[in-house]
Amino acid sequence: MKNLSSALLSMCLAFGPASAGYAAGNAAAPTVAIQTVTLDVQNMDCPVCPFTVNKALEKVPGVSKVSVNFYAKTATVTFDPSKTNAQALARATGDAGFPSTVRK
Repeated sequence: MKNLSSALLSMCLAFGPASAGYAAGNAAAPTVAIQTVTLDVQNMDCPVCPFTVNKALEKVPGVSKVSVNFYAKTATVTFDPSKTNAQALARATGDAGFPSTVRK
């Protein structure tokens, strides 16, 4: 059992964070603050429309989460601002036939 524990410990050390290029004591890689925006979406007049809006937004690079509410006529989108912005999200819904504006 002791040999198995030693072997597992060796594997963890060999494939742990240090092998990924991180050295002990170094600062973590900088992170980008993820943003969330709510869009007021026009032209959603049937329960299938949110699927189209959702697909259009998911195709935008940097989008990590989309929630479309048919009854409120909104889309809440979480995205990486280093890859996209609110205007690009609104353009994506507009290109899919559902113009939108950023809720203030």
